Amino acid sequence: QVQLVESGGGLVQAGGSLRLSCAASLRTFSSYCMAWFRQAPGKEREFVGGINWSGDSTRYAGSVKGRFTISRDNAKSTVYLQMNSLKPEDTAVYYCAAARIWPAELRDEYGYWGQGTQVTVSS
Repeated sequence: QVQLVESGGGLVQAGGSLRLSCAASLRTFSSYCMAWFRQAPGKEREFVGGINWSGDSTRYAGSVKGRFTISRDNAKSTVYLQMNSLKPEDTAVYYCAAARIWPAELRDEYGYWGQGTQVTVSS
C-alpha cells in the first residue's frame, strides 16, 4: 500500500521559514518524480514545485521561485520543501504527490497523494 505522509507544517510569521517533509512508502521511491502542491480555501489545488527521479532537475511555480527549494533523499525515501521568506498568501494545505513522468506540473499527472499538512503564515 502506497503512503505519502507529510509533516512540518505549522504557524509562522511573515518572513519566516518552514521545512516540510514527505515520507514515502513507495517500493521504488527513486523511480518516482515528486512534487508539492498546495490548496488555499476556496481555490484550486496548484503546483508549487517538482523534482525528478535523481534530483538533478527541479521546477517551480513563479509565485515561489527563489523562495522555496524542493529536494529529495532517495536513501530515506523522503522529499522536502524548504520555504523561506514566507508570505500570508502562502497559507494553504500543502500536499506531497508522486508521478512516473517528468516534467509533470498537472494534478492529473500525479497518481499518489498525501493527506496534506497545514501551513499558516500570519502578517
